[in-house]
Amino acid sequence: MTAGALESRYRERSLWLDGLAGTLAPRPALPGDLDCDVVVVGAGMTGLWAAYNLRRADPTLRVTVLEREIAGFGPSGRNGGWVSSGLAGSASVYERRGGRDAVRRALRETYRAVALIGEVAEREEIDCGYRRAGGVMVATSAPQLARLKAGIAELRELGAGDEDARVLGAAETDQIVRVRGRLASTYYPHCARIDPARLVRGLADACERAGVTIHERTEAVRIERGRVLTAGGATVRAPVVLRATESYTTRFPGEHRTFLPLYSLMIATEPLPGAVWEELGWGDGLLVGDRHHLFFYAQRTVDGRIAIGGRGAPYDLREPLSERYERSPQVRERLERALRRHFPAAAGAAVTHHWGGPLGVPRDWCMSVRFDRASGLGSAGGYSGHGVVSANIAGRTLADLVLGVESELTSLPLVGHRSRRWEPEPFRYIASRAIVGLLGAADRREDASGRPDRRTLLVSPFMPPD
Repeated sequence: MTAGALESRYRERSLWLDGLAGTLAPRPALPGDLDCDVVVVGAGMTGLWAAYNLRRADPTLRVTVLEREIAGFGPSGRNGGWVSSGLAGSASVYERRGGRDAVRRALRETYRAVALIGEVAEREEIDCGYRRAGGVMVATSAPQLARLKAGIAELRELGAGDEDARVLGAAETDQIVRVRGRLASTYYPHCARIDPARLVRGLADACERAGVTIHERTEAVRIERGRVLTAGGATVRAPVVLRATESYTTRFPGEHRTFLPLYSLMIATEPLPGAVWEELGWGDGLLVGDRHHLFFYAQRTVDGRIAIGGRGAPYDLREPLSERYERSPQVRERLERALRRHFPAAAGAAVTHHWGGPLGVPRDWCMSVRFDRASGLGSAGGYSGHGVVSANIAGRTLADLVLGVESELTSLPLVGHRSRRWEPEPFRYIASRAIVGLLGAADRREDASGRPDRRTLLVSPFMPPD
């Protein structure tokens, strides 16, 4: 592929990558066999946070990162730009492993991670538009309102107070953003807006300044104890091998059923004039979402667009991961309807970008960080769409585990957690179709009737456990 074709391919992956200044030309590929102390597979946020923290803690470590495309090519450069607190998965699963206190500590760590990401961005001079203005989840129907209240009740049981999350009535919601149809909302102060591609690309630069070596356009085809084999035939040998490949893990031998590839898609408007933002009452940096089953998530971008996303079309049985699923006319229309319905002042804005990417969803929807000191093999992932904060926590945790540091991170219940594998095909495929199809149908029924739709029970076996 020519340099121009590569540049176009990378920029087409998201609004965020398209808007980056300078070139997206790949860093040099791995030239041949290599020996180092730690090799990380995957230059997304998880792998880069791990590499960054390892080198900052021990500048003598020889740390190498291998990336199949370029840093930020995957979900790290395509997500909604939400630096949002909250656990990835079900509190009940983590509680069974570590107890209620451990779950509370994990929740507090997500609050801390929101601030830490901003601190690193400032220290490393990463211009990623980080702005901590909080997040609002609105309810626009009685069933959504019930889910909103249930979510708050669960947080209260985990020790969250009003300073961590609080319910706002319709009038209070209007004071920070005007969403048509809102009945109430939950405001979460531990949330920030970013441009994710700027963050991950800036983090890659910071890793290099710290002494990490990054090889792009270098595909790892096999991960084994003490080594990583690449598609070009070269081998990287290291006593510590960390896999940070999220949904792309399913491409490795024996890992096909580790995750369910579930796609999330986004659209973005043209930059909106100040009068529209004033009519919406939407302050810079505030994140906005709703409590549909197939919820939307939106941000006001650095350059004044609305970027809004939601769950996308399920994968094809023959090819679970493909760039063909990153755009969908049906999902685009659903997102445009949500934009027009909830933000009417922006209804006439042109949509300039449409993109998406795969999530890594474990069978129990709960993330994990694992490191086996005897073999030197480690991994992290399974964020189920909560990746920005989860990846930061996972990367820092991997660094502590590799270094043998006993910390608050290494005792969290996500460490060592292992989800069972998804059912073999076609059952996993049927699950992906059911999650998107039945939840979408339930949303339409609830919007029309104002009553909870019981068809959601049909997909409960595939959803996060209570």
